[in-house]
Amino acid sequence: MAATVTDKKASNVVTKRSPTKERKQGNAALAAPSMMGATAPTDEHIDVRGHMRDIGDGVTGRAFGGGLMTPTDAPKSVSAITRDYIAKQNPALNPMQLIRLLPGANVSNQDPLGMTGGHISVRGLTESQMGFTLEGFPINDIGNFAVYPQEIVDSENLSTVKLAQGSADLDSPHISSSGGVVDMYMIDPKKKMGGHVNMTYGSYNATRGFARFDTGYIGNTNLRAYFSYSQGRQDHWRGPGYENKKHGEMKIVNDWGDGNRVSLAVVGNNLENNAYPSVTKANWNQYGIGVDNVPGQKNPSGNTVYARYYTKGDTNYYKFRPNPFTNIYASMPSTFKLTDHLVLTETPYFWYGYGNGGGAQSNNANGNMTYGAQSNLTGLINGQVPTGALLYNPSLTETYRPGATTKLTWTAGPNRLMVGYWFEYSKQRQTAPYSAISDDGTPLNMWGDSNNLILSNGVKAQYRDTLTQTQVHTPFIGDSLSLFHNKLTIDAGLKYAIVKRNGTNYLPDVDRKYVSTNYYQALPTAAIRYKINQNHQIFASVATNFRMPQNYALYDSGSYNSTDKTKAPGYNNKANPNQKSEISISEEAGWRYQGDLISSSITYFHYNFTNRLYQQTIINENGQTYSTNINAGGAHSDGVDAEIGTRPIHHLRPYISFEYLHAVTDSNLPAASGADYVKTKGKAAPQAPAYQVGFGLDYDDGHRFAGFDLKYVAKQYSTFMNDEHIPGYVLMNINVGYRFPKFGIFRSPTIRLNLQNISNNRYLDWVNASQVNAKNTVGVFGSNVTGKSPTYTISSPFAAIATISSDF
Repeated sequence: MAATVTDKKASNVVTKRSPTKERKQGNAALAAPSMMGATAPTDEHIDVRGHMRDIGDGVTGRAFGGGLMTPTDAPKSVSAITRDYIAKQNPALNPMQLIRLLPGANVSNQDPLGMTGGHISVRGLTESQMGFTLEGFPINDIGNFAVYPQEIVDSENLSTVKLAQGSADLDSPHISSSGGVVDMYMIDPKKKMGGHVNMTYGSYNATRGFARFDTGYIGNTNLRAYFSYSQGRQDHWRGPGYENKKHGEMKIVNDWGDGNRVSLAVVGNNLENNAYPSVTKANWNQYGIGVDNVPGQKNPSGNTVYARYYTKGDTNYYKFRPNPFTNIYASMPSTFKLTDHLVLTETPYFWYGYGNGGGAQSNNANGNMTYGAQSNLTGLINGQVPTGALLYNPSLTETYRPGATTKLTWTAGPNRLMVGYWFEYSKQRQTAPYSAISDDGTPLNMWGDSNNLILSNGVKAQYRDTLTQTQVHTPFIGDSLSLFHNKLTIDAGLKYAIVKRNGTNYLPDVDRKYVSTNYYQALPTAAIRYKINQNHQIFASVATNFRMPQNYALYDSGSYNSTDKTKAPGYNNKANPNQKSEISISEEAGWRYQGDLISSSITYFHYNFTNRLYQQTIINENGQTYSTNINAGGAHSDGVDAEIGTRPIHHLRPYISFEYLHAVTDSNLPAASGADYVKTKGKAAPQAPAYQVGFGLDYDDGHRFAGFDLKYVAKQYSTFMNDEHIPGYVLMNINVGYRFPKFGIFRSPTIRLNLQNISNNRYLDWVNASQVNAKNTVGVFGSNVTGKSPTYTISSPFAAIATISSDF
């Protein structure tokens, strides 16, 4: 946290150069209402209400709801968490897990330290339908729009996480946000030299260390920086395997004059882990968390854990399921005050990632390999025919992703005009080579990029082999009019997304070797906010959002069939490059009360969707099967979000959130046979719980602190036919801690204990792969439609995590 100067009426972050001048700027910034284009971190407003202090690790003891609410005047629904909440949680938790109590946030939780990632749905929309940004740049994968939260940022450097449940801002750099957005902001370097350290130990041999050094102001300049490093490791709580994560971050800030600022944030992450397997409902009901095997004994049929010991030819061995990944994020969000009325905001960024998800295939290299229509090929690894029963076959992805968002904001009296442009040009290389496995089942290289299988025709064997180049051009313009001394604000804006994708498929005998797609989408938005008085305000907004088809829809891939007449000739994953974008129109209307003691809000929302995108296995008229992407038609949803929190009442700060959601599928989905439709129209949407309740209670007297939180999620359907679901569940956590007096160089030595899932509730917490129907049913035209089982993830059990920490 930045060093502060306390004023009797309000506390403001001020520089040591000109405290009076900056205090005035802070109040002026707060007086200006939010616009619907404020993703860049340099647009953040300072909350100057209430007495601010730092009692260690950025905790103020004053934030609403223990840090689970912040004041806002955005003309749409926005919820947020701050350091008051983040600093008291298990320090290894990832950003998704940290926002689980906010309205509508349905979050999975697979391991105690958050190293296996997780998933989130908000108002029934998953993370691949939402936009995620860190310091103003996009985090979603550019190809399939997935989010890997364990890679993003260490919680010790996380200042604020904002969840806009309904729609993206005008300047949000996303092509996948048909739902809301999550914006993450890192803390600024301290203005005095110092830092923070902590050590963590807990259940399942969980260990983690973190250290940050803040330079303070460097010489007589305004330049300041911090550098941090963390490393964590834990064993799997279910079956064999482990996670090992190394993570580094830095941020450099230089601010000068009247509102000018340049910053640079860099995040590096290296993760080695083994995947947890998903389960079907039948597996879960029969085996629970699974039966671990012993030497000479295999798991029962339908096992729910990977094998601990290798049996020759068994693809279920856990070492075949690593997920190594290295990524680097860099962003330079900067603001330049060109005149008293004109401000330039510039956010260039670069995104690099390299890694895989593991797997194994039977070894047919000795004269039996098939590559495209060519068959009976011999494969060699390092000049020798591999003798093992299996080959390692991970799915490799390498991404280069530079881009920039540029924005000019012009203020003239009550009017603010914003004009901007987002540009990005990415390259994503995706391959799936085969490589050698040792006699004990260990891949010779878990990355899979060496010791590869070369076929007798001189080509490296691949399960997929593609290059996707994506160009994004998105101009946007927005105008905000403030009337009656900022009581009334009217916003309107438009952005126009122009996206071009060029794809090359290097596999032989594909239907399309080169493919080019273009998407043009106008995205208008409008909002109004009225402040009834100092405490009450009402708002309403409407926005158009979109999500492009995922890049794997462009390509044939997988195994090639040329001999089995019961299956379609060609690859088992078929390209479908002519899909339309998924479009949503969201509408919100709400009320907020923001007083000195209580803050609350309630929001009604409505969505209409067209062209919902869905992956399905198709059976043609000859009984032949292949996988492809389809347009699942329309959907709509209605619901209510609400939250309330207080400032300290006898050191207690309660928080409650609530959501009611009614999400409905408006179309009958095609059956896998392609000759009929399943009667899904009017059914509840999968992964859309009707009710969610979050509760948090924080106690903090400056030395002793404790917290309790609870999240209830109602049942979730896992099929569009509503013929299978996972039950509702309750997750409860506790934290307790104590801050000791200053000791030597340690300014705030603290010890805390985080107890997660204190009831040790065993439950399924996420629909990993939803299906149209789980049970056999009769289609619209009377044919029999065979069901397919959805799969699920299992939530982490009870875990105790102890941490000692201090600023210095």
